[in-house]
Amino acid sequence: MRFEFATATRIVFGPGTLAEAGALARDFGRHAFVVTGRDSRRAQRLLDLLATQKIPTTTFAVVGEPTTDDIARGLAEACAAGCDFVVGFGGGSVLDSAKAIAALLTNGGELLDYLEVIGRAQPLARAAAPCVAIPTTAGTGAEVTRNAVISAPALSRVEGPAHRLKVSLRSPYLLPRLALVDPELTHDLPPALTAATGLDALTQLIEPYVSARANPFTDALCADGLRRAARSLRRAFENGRDSAAREDMALASLLGGLALANAGLGAVHGFAAPIGGMFPAPHGAVCAALLPHVMAANLRALRSRAPGHDALRRYDDVARLVTDDPRATADDAVQWTRDLVAALRIPTLASYGLTSVDTPAIIAAAANASSMKANPLPLTPDELAGILERAL
Repeated sequence: MRFEFATATRIVFGPGTLAEAGALARDFGRHAFVVTGRDSRRAQRLLDLLATQKIPTTTFAVVGEPTTDDIARGLAEACAAGCDFVVGFGGGSVLDSAKAIAALLTNGGELLDYLEVIGRAQPLARAAAPCVAIPTTAGTGAEVTRNAVISAPALSRVEGPAHRLKVSLRSPYLLPRLALVDPELTHDLPPALTAATGLDALTQLIEPYVSARANPFTDALCADGLRRAARSLRRAFENGRDSAAREDMALASLLGGLALANAGLGAVHGFAAPIGGMFPAPHGAVCAALLPHVMAANLRALRSRAPGHDALRRYDDVARLVTDDPRATADDAVQWTRDLVAALRIPTLASYGLTSVDTPAIIAAAANASSMKANPLPLTPDELAGILERAL
């Protein structure tokens, strides 16, 4: 057995830890480039904390999922202001933007030099500028992952003129210097966003656990995260002020990020990137709509083509972890997931405009997705088509 494990240099977790942000950031540089979501006023407390440490700030808002133009504009503003470290305060899109800008601050060139698929995919040669990642949602785990997902104009007529591609900037240098996770920042998330991000977190615990690249470290992280998500996601959805449930979900998201960064994902995320690029569909909701159908398809494929595969045992483990029933089996995990997706009122893929006509293009794009490589076994085009049809 051989495996590696890498993560953020330092992780600080706990309710109220945002209060430590100013003091913790003091040693990272002289001028902070603070990346926020649409409404930068939500980061005012963070800005005040940095001000108490006499750290000047320049703010930059990312509206929706970051594009190549957003990253180029952010880099230009950070350079013009003389910023020497970056703070991301927001959801996964904000944190990915912060990581990308921090990497480009020290590596020179332009984003296309380093992007996969549409760019030159050159490796980053230098460590990124210090990056502090402060998530305000509980789902992506982006505070401890080594990639940044960026939207770019589609280059092929297959996707159509109005569609975009989601591609990654990927490097160990993208791991933040500090991940500060304060569950209290998620208390005001609306139920729909709690559901979508929470099911993304659940997916990012199940997929690494059954992944072809799973290892003992990630197994332990996923097992604990699955127990927490199973007992707390519905509670957080029903009552956003349930502090114990919010803490569980923030930790489940963090554990999922640690796991996926080191064990990979699977077919859910293999599909999610092209679907998110081609349709106005939130990433977490797409993952949620796909998850039970991918689990069921993987089980059918494993039983028919690899009946001795260890992933079958692992799916049984997932069932016992999420149901808290020692007699549960893999099929119970699928049913439990279906029931949870229904209870959290996740829309079908058809609600975002997908139809069966789109299936061939989505399968073609998903086949090249890096996440597909970690699925327990390769799925055939017919099996992939079946997943999409059931998720519509």
